[in-house]
Amino acid sequence: MAALFPLIKAFLRAVSLLPFPLLYLLSDILRFFLQYIFRYRRSVILENLRNSFPEKSQKEIRKILHTYYRNLADITLETIKLRSISPEHLRQRVNFDKTEILNHAFQHHDNVIIALAHRGCWEWIGQALGVVSPLTGYGITKPLNNKYFNDYMEFIRNRFNAGSTIPFRQTYRTLVRHRQEGHVAFYLIAADQTPHTDEINYWSNFLNQDTPFYLGIEKMAVSMDVPVVFLDIHRYGRGRYSVDFQIITYDPKNTASFEIMEKYIRLLESAIINDPANWLWSHRRWKNKRNLPE
Repeated sequence: MAALFPLIKAFLRAVSLLPFPLLYLLSDILRFFLQYIFRYRRSVILENLRNSFPEKSQKEIRKILHTYYRNLADITLETIKLRSISPEHLRQRVNFDKTEILNHAFQHHDNVIIALAHRGCWEWIGQALGVVSPLTGYGITKPLNNKYFNDYMEFIRNRFNAGSTIPFRQTYRTLVRHRQEGHVAFYLIAADQTPHTDEINYWSNFLNQDTPFYLGIEKMAVSMDVPVVFLDIHRYGRGRYSVDFQIITYDPKNTASFEIMEKYIRLLESAIINDPANWLWSHRRWKNKRNLPE
């Protein structure tokens, strides 16, 4: 891989330089291969959709499946495009709505946790938010297994803001250090990731299924007294996104146990129900099962 990766990077660089019409033509070709040739995780996607939407007909499920493959191909090519896109061009393609919610959090608190999910091209949104925000932004990331691809993704994510990612296992200590140093920032966290089996400490009914979640956003918000804002991503065209903000809490110290987490889960669930194909269905979200008492 070490010898081959410079060629892979050169190819990705060339693809990133394509104008958008050609980029989406390439995406259509990729979608065809993913859906019909490789049948990429088709069984996982269908199982997830059927379990999440038992009320939907087979025709409705297959329509979501088809749209999902197109979205997945678009997200892949859009992420590659981040290698070359300018901050100005990216900003033109991402519209931010209800920014008064986020501005209120910025104006009245030292730091803000922004909880999002794997909807639309989340990589674009993190970069665009860093361009328009008055605060320094940090994305909480899980390192990829492949070191070369992980380093490449970190390079892309840090193009506009050097050092703007934090490995998720270092999140809490980094927030503490930033607080001690008087550093004001927002922290972007995809809170819908699946915990490892030995890290599961919270379950909720989500999309008609028993689902484990990390409690990271709630634990950090309460212990650091940091407000939490939900960010949702809407695709209204190819390479066109609108971002909506909803407050989870401005006052985490006065929330009940699991209240923050449940608000996030219900907001995410509602967003997925309204636009099913825009979430990451190829992920094995429900591979772990809860052992209920007999």
